[in-house]
Formats: sequence, structure tokens, C-alpha cells
Amino acid sequence: MKTIASVVEHYIKTKPYLSTAMSQGIINLTSLARQIQPEIEETLQKPARSGAIVMALKRISDNLEFLSTHKIVKVLKGIGDITVRSSLVDYSFKISDSLLNAQAQFLAEVNDNPNVFYTSSRGVTESNIIVSSNAAAQLERCFEQEKLIEKTEELSSISIKLPTENVTIPGIYYFIFQRLSWEGVNIFEVISTSNEFTILVGEDQVNVAFKAIKELKDL
Repeated sequence: MKTIASVVEHYIKTKPYLSTAMSQGIINLTSLARQIQPEIEETLQKPARSGAIVMALKRISDNLEFLSTHKIVKVLKGIGDITVRSSLVDYSFKISDSLLNAQAQFLAEVNDNPNVFYTSSRGVTESNIIVSSNAAAQLERCFEQEKLIEKTEELSSISIKLPTENVTIPGIYYFIFQRLSWEGVNIFEVISTSNEFTILVGEDQVNVAFKAIKELKDL
């Protein structure tokens, strides 16, 4: 049997932005209860008192699931260096038997050039390679026999150093990406290691993305 508490809990779980705002205490629960009351009653198929909805919201906001947000904020305050690189090109190639040889050839050519940025990620059917625009011609020559799926220019990367405890706290990446989504930032690529991750965004959005991430340290 559906109860007000279970229906309200399910409703909030389907609204991640709302759940985060509740955990931060920036939502008036009485006003929220009045706003969602029609949907709660429709699901229950019977009337539901506003006060009962408020009580359900209060229990949810006090739940450990929501308190974990504060653990996330604590980790984010420990964000280390934030590095921005501009003038990047993102290539996506179809996986082939010769792809690694092409990568090796390219790396051999640019290995001693400190002005070239290079990173790659490999999936099941395709591999993405991101390079500085000043090395794009070299890469295209080394990969001329490979199947190019997509090429995107005028990109920038933002690399973020996270505290080591980030691997034990669920929701770190969700919290960061949610904030970027709020700011309307479109992410082209994500590359991560244990304690560092890099996002690739359009050059026209890099300042907004950098500001949003930097502000996480001040939450």
C-alpha cells in the first residue's frame, strides 16, 4: 500500500536537483509541500494533508542519504590545482589493429615537445585523442590510414586535482557535473584517474566552467 511518506520519497529521488537543495536547507518545506501536493495526491489517488507532506519532507531532508551531501562539500573544499588548457582538438577514431601503432608513431614525434598537450581514452569500438591544435597536422598525418569518426575543434580542458578521499565518498562527480549543468555548460569529454579528472568544454564556455568549479571550494 502506498503511503504519503513513500510517495514523497520516490518523488524527491526522481528530482536530484531538488534533493540537493533540500540537503543544503535552502528550500522552504511548507511551500514545497503545497507545490507538490497535487502530484502526491494523484499518485496516492486520495487527498493528502499538506502537513503530512511537510513531515515526510522533513524526514527525508534529515536522512543520511541527504547528509552525505555535506561529506561531498567537505571533500570539494579540498580541491587542489585547477589547470586550464586552450586551443585543443578532439579526435574520435574507430578501433583498429593498427591504431596503437599510429599512436606510438605520433608520441615518438612529439615526445620532446613540451608545448604539445596529448591525452587519449579507449573504448570498445572507438578511441578519443585530444591534442593541442599546434600538433593537429602531425596527428592527422600519423593517423591518415585510420577511420576518423569525428573531429571537434576550439575546445578547452579543465583538469581538477581532488583529495584522495574522493574515492570513498559517493556522489563527488555527480555534484560537480550537476553544478556545471546548472550553469549550462556542455561537456564534450571526461577523462579521469583516481584523484584527478579532466573535462573538455567549448572555448566559449571555459570561463563559466572554471568559475563554477572554483566556487565549489567556497561552499
